[in-house]
Amino acid sequence: MTDTLSFNQTLKAIAEFIEVAIHTILYVRQIYPPDLFVRRKKYDIPVYQSRHPALNEYISGAVKAVTDELVLGDVDKVMVVIKDKDHVALERFIFSVKNMIQVESYDKDTSVQNAMTPATLSQYFRSFLIKLTMIESQLGLLEQHEDNSFAIVMELDDDKVPSVGRDKNPPPWVPADQQHTTSGASEDSQLHLLRAVDTGIISLSLAVQESGEKFQKAVPSDPKGKGKEKA
Repeated sequence: MTDTLSFNQTLKAIAEFIEVAIHTILYVRQIYPPDLFVRRKKYDIPVYQSRHPALNEYISGAVKAVTDELVLGDVDKVMVVIKDKDHVALERFIFSVKNMIQVESYDKDTSVQNAMTPATLSQYFRSFLIKLTMIESQLGLLEQHEDNSFAIVMELDDDKVPSVGRDKNPPPWVPADQQHTTSGASEDSQLHLLRAVDTGIISLSLAVQESGEKFQKAVPSDPKGKGKEKA
């Protein structure tokens, strides 16, 4: 009989998936030139990973800092915000996480009864990434511009603040631009749910929100929180 996931296994797997997904988002939405990425294999499917050392260090540092908060169970959402040259959010890729059970610290390496197996979770991650690579057909056109960029934003549960890092490697979290957060989304934003999974320990869903500002940029028109952002 295959062992089910432990809390720590689930946490590590979700953090690893988010890191792979961030690289995939940057490739699929063409935030950087395609030749900046190299083709790899993960979850038994082709994926693309940046080969720029500074970018990779930023992403891995951000994911490590997110993981520190996931351990505490304080994270509500992790977002990759695609923004224009004026730092206006055009798209928000939203990873929503929720601890489904309480696990004592001494039990976090113990398999959880009725939880998912590692193999099954990998299959779910594969389906997440397949959906992500096909997202262009579902979303409106993203105006390609060399000044487009991204930010990694973390939203915590109410009244929570980021913990102090255990070392100096992850750059500090800074207050996020309100417009980058989900609470700063305009009423004419559109939300697309891509995939969700409940591991029996932590639930994870991925959605994409197209901002109202993105739609305004697509047609001639008059121009017109909570959260922590990676510095």
